[in-house]
Amino acid sequence: MGTATPFHDATRVYDALIDWPKRLAHEADFYRRIFSRRGVQRVVDVACGPGHHAAMFHRWGHVVQGSDVSDEMIAQAKQLHGTPAGLEWLVRSFEQPVEAGEPFDAALCVGNSLALAADHPTVELVISRLVQAVRQGGVIIVHVLNLWSLPDGPCRWQKKVRISGPSGDRLVVKGVHRAGTRGFVDILVSTCSASPTLESESIPLIGLESRDLERFFIRAGCRELEIRGGYHEPTYQRETSTDLIAVAIR
Repeated sequence: MGTATPFHDATRVYDALIDWPKRLAHEADFYRRIFSRRGVQRVVDVACGPGHHAAMFHRWGHVVQGSDVSDEMIAQAKQLHGTPAGLEWLVRSFEQPVEAGEPFDAALCVGNSLALAADHPTVELVISRLVQAVRQGGVIIVHVLNLWSLPDGPCRWQKKVRISGPSGDRLVVKGVHRAGTRGFVDILVSTCSASPTLESESIPLIGLESRDLERFFIRAGCRELEIRGGYHEPTYQRETSTDLIAVAIR
């Protein structure tokens, strides 16, 4: 097998690793309840990736803006979902402020995107940007993987998929592991051929505690905050919850 190198075509690889219909079906009721309770009409999805959440909210009748630092991700979102009225795509870092104008009713940074931040001050900056983007009484939702449920050391291999492309089929394997206070998403991509080549990437994740999110949202001026252990798990348990989700009200 060839030497492992960082892989290209990351947008397509990442998108293939997620069963989007299953994931959106699992999360939809959570968002519907919150949006209905808070009278949400306008939504900004920060670090939206290929835009599946943003497109779902738009199908529900909301006005939605999706943004991502990757122009490849935004191009993929436009290709998959189009640019109908009420659905806007922008290339923008989650550290940048949302453009001035009518405030949003809801701001999201989900799918573990916030854990890609370089450090805790950056996380706090992003949270302040999200809070600034919504009206008084608006809702902010942040979701990251709960690293503390992982053992310290061994990789937990989670998924494997086979994807087809112009250069042939490839096998993609994804895992996650924790090393102390840092996490890593590990991805291996192998060609399916007689002489396979291997590409790999290990993506670092910052370790976020529930108390970190609580502190950052309070400093940003939020008056209500709920910490959840999952979309269907209202109580967060540090050692066992798969997810760490913050739902804050400005």
